[in-house]
Amino acid sequence: MAWVQVSAGKLLAVRARGRDALYLPGGKREPGESDWAALSREVREELGLELDEASFRELGVVRADPHDQPRYTHVRMACFTAEYRGAMAAAAEVDEYRYVGRGDRRLLAPAALAAFDLADEHGLLG
Repeated sequence: MAWVQVSAGKLLAVRARGRDALYLPGGKREPGESDWAALSREVREELGLELDEASFRELGVVRADPHDQPRYTHVRMACFTAEYRGAMAAAAEVDEYRYVGRGDRRLLAPAALAAFDLADEHGLLG
């Protein structure tokens, strides 16, 4: 699952340690976790932010080819939006974060690119 955060018409993306493409903040649920609990934990670990549960909503689900993974597999990623509080800082496995606009689409992993398009379809990118 992924957090879709847009500011000034650009999508927030992160680069994980040792990766060459940008991804969205987020990750997988641990046993017994809800979508909200998992995504808020992942964003806290990766960026030091607290998501606002009252504004948490599903944006949609994307499917895409994997980046740096075997052929004949795919990524299925549920995308959520939520407001946040705190000062953003790269942490854990995240080496950098940046906001990506239309001119930077080539930097995104396929699933992040699909989420970019989903955000655009919902009018979030302006």
